[in-house]
Amino acid sequence: MKSVWALILFSVGAIAAPTNEDLNKFFKEKTKIENPFELRDPFKSPLGKIDKAKAQNDKEKYFSNGKGSYSNIAETNTSDLDVYNMKVNGVLIGKERRALVSANSGSKDIIILKEGMKIGPDGVELKAILPGGIVLVEKITNVYGQEEYLETVIPISK
Repeated sequence: MKSVWALILFSVGAIAAPTNEDLNKFFKEKTKIENPFELRDPFKSPLGKIDKAKAQNDKEKYFSNGKGSYSNIAETNTSDLDVYNMKVNGVLIGKERRALVSANSGSKDIIILKEGMKIGPDGVELKAILPGGIVLVEKITNVYGQEEYLETVIPISK
């Protein structure tokens, strides 16, 4: 018997529930705020002009590679890098090896390369980073139509 009364009570409550139109009309009349989620946090002090400029500069300093790691060094397009003119300035040996490369001998800009990256328009792969330099592997087709791999070792420049 109690379950019958509970069923009747719930069904009457469901029938009397307001519709979405009624709720939208009710809240539309009660507030004048158009975009409430764009408001600042009332428990934090507002940022001054200098703080806003500093926050904007901080956002420009860091880059994300999309995998949850951030860096202050922007990723460069390695397809424009000329393999024949590049100069290896140094290598970082450790868990994640890196090579520090200049685009040419007169360039001051440093490009950071990782193992497995494709370099240049031909798609030369950076196969290994060693303490003395880097090893590049290029896939070519010889005169007989067979695929060959050319390995090039570029030592650290002095």
